[in-house]
Amino acid sequence: MTDPHPEIEPAPDAEPPAPTPHAGSRARLWAAAVAFLVLAVLIAVAAVLPVPYIVLSPGPTFNTIGEVDGVPLVEISDTTTYPVTGNLDMTTIREFGEPRSTLSVFQALQAWVDPDQAVLPRELLYQDNESGEDVDRRNAVLFSTSQSNAIAAAMTALGKTVIADLVVVAVYEGAPAYGKVNPGERILKVNGTPVTTPEEVVNGVRSGAIGSTVTLTVEREGTPIDVELVTEANPDDPSVPYIGITAGYNFRAEFPIEFTLEDVGGPSAGMMFALAIVDKLTPEDLTGGGHVAGTGTVDPSGQVGPIGGIRQKLAAAAGAGATLFLMPSAHCEEAQGHIPDGLTVTPVATVQEAIAALDAWRKGDSLPSCPSA
Repeated sequence: MTDPHPEIEPAPDAEPPAPTPHAGSRARLWAAAVAFLVLAVLIAVAAVLPVPYIVLSPGPTFNTIGEVDGVPLVEISDTTTYPVTGNLDMTTIREFGEPRSTLSVFQALQAWVDPDQAVLPRELLYQDNESGEDVDRRNAVLFSTSQSNAIAAAMTALGKTVIADLVVVAVYEGAPAYGKVNPGERILKVNGTPVTTPEEVVNGVRSGAIGSTVTLTVEREGTPIDVELVTEANPDDPSVPYIGITAGYNFRAEFPIEFTLEDVGGPSAGMMFALAIVDKLTPEDLTGGGHVAGTGTVDPSGQVGPIGGIRQKLAAAAGAGATLFLMPSAHCEEAQGHIPDGLTVTPVATVQEAIAALDAWRKGDSLPSCPSA
């Protein structure tokens, strides 16, 4: 009799059927998928979410005795000038991060591993409430002041006359003077009293109560103009009357000196501007045809002061082909270990020291150097 339920033998090469997934395995796979999705979202957010840091990197250089777009960067007229050769480069840095642009965590990490870049907390450079416009305005004022100081420093170094005009250096947006007084205008009187110093302007504004009228006499296009301003409480000290200007000196020579470079801000080109003026007004060729770069603020007496981003400016100078770099003495320690190959770095404390260093460099004499670490 035939067996109604015979055993069925599997074929010799057939694989056993796959087991049915357990419910726990499915749960783990689902959890892993969710975790991967969350991680992908976090990475995507991190890629665009700004971080509170600033990246400094080498910027372009500009030859202060050369031309920009076919126009001399420093123009001197109505006096004797002399031919110049070579380069006296001012160096700059590029800046990424708020308040003027956004910086992602990946951009910050990329800059962190680049020796020519620096990553700094935003709070070291800017206040929380500063906007990009605020920064640009401040840098424009500093750049203009550095040019004025450079003229005074150069004239002092050359033994020539320096003329100091009391002017409006800055006008603050939203202040009583905003839109009524312009930066660069000479200040002649406050409430009818002639003034010659910034302190006299401050005292004149603060002589009345908050809400009183101050009459500021300024020179506009060669004509004295009376401007009436109603004082407000000073944002930094509500007990003090305020019109929203900064008064300071604009230094000039007895002949016109103009700076044509635009879209660059900050005070650190002062020394190189002063050297460019000296070079054009003296028969000695300061560079001897060589390629020199440098940085440093300068005050009207010719004292050279520290700047920001010295390591980035060293890299910028080397990248532009400079072989000598003049920098403020204050940066010796910061520059150690970051001097590019082929670049001689000389610290200076005054414009006169910078001129002497250039003279020694042309002659092949030894140059001042930073103390050893």
